[in-house]
Amino acid sequence: MDQSKFVTAINCMDGRTQLPVIEFMKKRYAADYVDSITEPGPIKILAENRDINILESVRKRLTISVEKHGSDILALVGHFDCAGNPVDKEDQLKQLEKAKATIEAWGFNVEIVKLWVDENWQVHIV
Repeated sequence: MDQSKFVTAINCMDGRTQLPVIEFMKKRYAADYVDSITEPGPIKILAENRDINILESVRKRLTISVEKHGSDILALVGHFDCAGNPVDKEDQLKQLEKAKATIEAWGFNVEIVKLWVDENWQVHIV
């Protein structure tokens, strides 16, 4: 049986955020692989908790990551200069908190971390 460690990131589709988040998650959590669930401005979608089709799609992909890959850590990612969620950092940090509550309500047994990717594409836990 494969003993690889998976973690998961719900991240923006913005290519500038992908590698920094993957590298951060692999190093911070000693992960072999990072499952990526991407949408434009995903924390806005999760915070608003209204677009049933996208929410169900994210939930289905998260289920696969948790149940099939054994992921037990989930990163929710906001970032500088987001085209899909063009609001400032302060608003995105509030969205991260609401997005976390949405995911928690789904009942997955995962540790949820909130990440901010700054203008230099550095990743920070918030």
